[in-house]
Amino acid sequence: MKHEDLTHKIIGCAMKVHSTLGNGFQEVIYQRALAIEFEKQGLNYQREMEMSIFYEEINIGTRRVDFFVEKNIMVELKALIKLEDVHLAQAMNYCQAYNLPIGLLINFGAKSLEFKRVYNVNHPENKDYIKNNPKIKQSYKS
Repeated sequence: MKHEDLTHKIIGCAMKVHSTLGNGFQEVIYQRALAIEFEKQGLNYQREMEMSIFYEEINIGTRRVDFFVEKNIMVELKALIKLEDVHLAQAMNYCQAYNLPIGLLINFGAKSLEFKRVYNVNHPENKDYIKNNPKIKQSYKS
């Protein structure tokens, strides 16, 4: 997959933050620590980037993504005891709304760091990957 090295690097930064801080803090604490790790690793990012949401080419509002890394990867953070399907759906919706091929959902609230790569099944970059991995497409159906 095209962005595998980058997502791997982002997840490594998140693992460092989680192993240092553990669980139990508010999301903003992890967000600040992750920004420090991104800088240490030389990753270009925007924090709390406001992005427009369109419906049939009409701007219907904005949402803030926790991180937008290297102008390619959306990173959504949580600090919850357990991720729910609604959190995965939110991250998937962000990828589709922002027309990004891939994003990450990272949860710092559990005892062990949880992360999920989230694919935009409609993005042209993912057509071959999804065709060769049919389980990906199935897991993104409601």
